[in-house]
Amino acid sequence: MGVPLVCHGHSRPVVDVSYSPITPDGFFLISASKDSVPMLRNGETGDWIGTFEGHKGAVWSCSLDKHAMRAASASADFTAKIWNALTGNELHSFEHKHIVRACAFSQDTHRLLTGGMEKILRIFDMNRPDAPPKEVGTPPGSIRTVEWLHSDNTILSSCTDTGDIRLWDIRNDKIVQTLETKFPVTSAEVSQDGRYITTADGSSVKFWDANNFGLVKSYEMPCNVESASLEPKTGNTFIAGGEDMWVHRFDFHTGEEIGCNKGHHGPVHCVRYAPGGDSYTSGSEDGTVRIWEVNTVHHEERENNNLSGHVKLVAEEVVRKAESLRITEKATEAAK
Repeated sequence: MGVPLVCHGHSRPVVDVSYSPITPDGFFLISASKDSVPMLRNGETGDWIGTFEGHKGAVWSCSLDKHAMRAASASADFTAKIWNALTGNELHSFEHKHIVRACAFSQDTHRLLTGGMEKILRIFDMNRPDAPPKEVGTPPGSIRTVEWLHSDNTILSSCTDTGDIRLWDIRNDKIVQTLETKFPVTSAEVSQDGRYITTADGSSVKFWDANNFGLVKSYEMPCNVESASLEPKTGNTFIAGGEDMWVHRFDFHTGEEIGCNKGHHGPVHCVRYAPGGDSYTSGSEDGTVRIWEVNTVHHEERENNNLSGHVKLVAEEVVRKAESLRITEKATEAAK
């Protein structure tokens, strides 16, 4: 499905990618890598904007706030850092006692949620960064993913060594629901409109109702997948990437595969749709970030088909004119 924009720069595997919403200046893409330096890019063109330097270990997770003014990163150096996305300067470093695997800005941008090997969910106040964080719940294992939903009143998390997604009400620190999965959830995404939670576990991609928590769809993938993302505008398609090194695109309603992107030279660790739904990004063990345009192949086929049709019409017109010319010549000869 077309030729991707290949974004080089990372020297080790890319393990997380995240888009900002669309801002007056466009939208932006941040990538996390085991090379310890998150990178910021133009989300549409993939052009490099800057590198956030300061971590001393692999960066496992990254996030941009809704204004794309601040970036967050979670690292194996036992810290989560906040960065000025305009200057690249470090604004604050939140110390932890073990590897931090996940981070996410709240929708109002005032809080940062983190989780990791400590098995503790922490919420840091961006307006009081030196204040002790709020700790929520008691996850049963090392935390792999975190997300906000329900106007920042609910958070979700998954663990690296146990199945299920747990949703916590941060107002009373209680679990409001457990979404049961057979395998550990390696990717969780709340849809742009807040309707669905998309998860990947084992070789399965599942879609849950974000309000009543019922299972809406569940599809088996061609291989074990590590990440999945739902198209944000219409919700009619989704993508998934994993161990076969390809990015697969599917029809949300039927589960039918409608496209496959080949190009990575290692397992795909993360995929995300751009906020406008016109493209999507993948990050891989091969150290590259690739941006794929939606319907590139169909567009090219349409252009080629139109060109072929135009050539055919021109050829038929030439034949008609030639026949007409021959008939005119024969009539002229007969008149002589």
